[in-house]
Amino acid sequence: MLKLIQFLALIATALLAGSCGSDGMSDGGPVTDPLLVTQFLTTPGGAERFVEVSGQIRSANSQHPLTIDIQRSAPRQEMAGFGFAVTGGSASHINAMSQAARTTLLNELFGTAGSSIGLSFIRISVGASDLDASAFSYNDDPNDPEHNGFSLGPHLDDLIPVLKEILAINPDIAIMASPWSAPSWMKTNNSFIGGSLRDSHRDTYAAYLVKYIEEMAQEGITIDYLTVQNEPLHGGNNPSMEMSAEQQATFIKDHLGPAFAAAGNEVKIIAYDHNADNTAYPLTVLGDAAAAAYVDGSAYHLYAGNIDALSGVHDAHPDKHIYFTEQWYNAGGDFASDFRWHMRNVLIGGTRNWCRGIIEWNLSSNSSLDPRTPEGCGSCLGAITIDGDQVSRNAGYYVIAHASKFVRPGSIYLPTSDTSPLHSAAFLTPDNRLVLIVLNDGSNAQTFNVQEGENSFSTTLSAGAAATFIWDSE
Repeated sequence: MLKLIQFLALIATALLAGSCGSDGMSDGGPVTDPLLVTQFLTTPGGAERFVEVSGQIRSANSQHPLTIDIQRSAPRQEMAGFGFAVTGGSASHINAMSQAARTTLLNELFGTAGSSIGLSFIRISVGASDLDASAFSYNDDPNDPEHNGFSLGPHLDDLIPVLKEILAINPDIAIMASPWSAPSWMKTNNSFIGGSLRDSHRDTYAAYLVKYIEEMAQEGITIDYLTVQNEPLHGGNNPSMEMSAEQQATFIKDHLGPAFAAAGNEVKIIAYDHNADNTAYPLTVLGDAAAAAYVDGSAYHLYAGNIDALSGVHDAHPDKHIYFTEQWYNAGGDFASDFRWHMRNVLIGGTRNWCRGIIEWNLSSNSSLDPRTPEGCGSCLGAITIDGDQVSRNAGYYVIAHASKFVRPGSIYLPTSDTSPLHSAAFLTPDNRLVLIVLNDGSNAQTFNVQEGENSFSTTLSAGAAATFIWDSE
């Protein structure tokens, strides 16, 4: 009787195999590969926005012309995290919500369980950014060079309370701080807009930044990274401050670096923090051995230049890290094109070019795009839009979510083959899972294989769609 059952099972298996086409598809739908792959999908039309889908993973097929090969034998940078700038404006929107709505939203953004997206890296401003209601520093008194009256000021009202709530959800979140300007009285033009740091106030300003780190620590907020100056080549923002590469190298090696060392803090100093079109700037700072001794790496935006330029900086100084720290979304843009551009250039392009952290601009806006300084950005769209307790999720939310939920800090970037029109980035997580992010940047649907060692599968992405695939590593 047992032999008869086994014989009938073999016949049934053969009949099922005969019903499958050459692409591994049965008449009834996709045949699931024994490799268990979870897939989260976003499509440009908006029907799927970072949703878990099933039934789209098939056995790999040699007839497919495209194969993404994950090169596990060539691991690269360790990831620090993914997230957004939490500006003073972002914090004011969040802090104005009801307690229940705020708690729900912050858990969605910064938690790691359930439907949370697990943001793990944020950037804040030292003093005001252009998305605060007005320009200010933490010491606007020119008669107080010792900073006895230093105060975190307006940020005590919204930013710091929100940061404390975030830290209660994720105590390990990485925080990068960036000054938009020194206090105006330390600058050559006595203004928050433009100008540069007076030579006579280099030590005063270094002491100011040390005081900032200490005062934030008193609030229970650890600053992990400090970029020396946001956009040092752009003096037209409010606030802003110009700083040449040579000035930055001098400030780091003779003032800021020694001041941090004397204070005993472990904040990582990051150079540049501006566009990828001028890699000569970070190379100048990193090429100064005395300055480089204090510097962890360099940071980039992409309002000009090509993301591939970052690999050139890494190759010149492979001992220094690369960070992506800012890219805006235009409120006049559209979801499909914004999602595709940022997935290709920032999320995937950044990690392929050695970025260990990806931070976009900025976490939230409201429908009127307030607050902002008079010369501040009047068309910056947040990852989410908050009006009262109402929250809508924009393209930036989904771009970062595709990585932040699964690529946890400590994950290792794994190179993938260049398979146009597909763009991809892969990671090995601390809990030994493989994560693959793929964008179909073409104008037609693409069916492709994924190969990692002896593991493989096949799937299809529509034009402009992106997916994150997760499976257990062997």
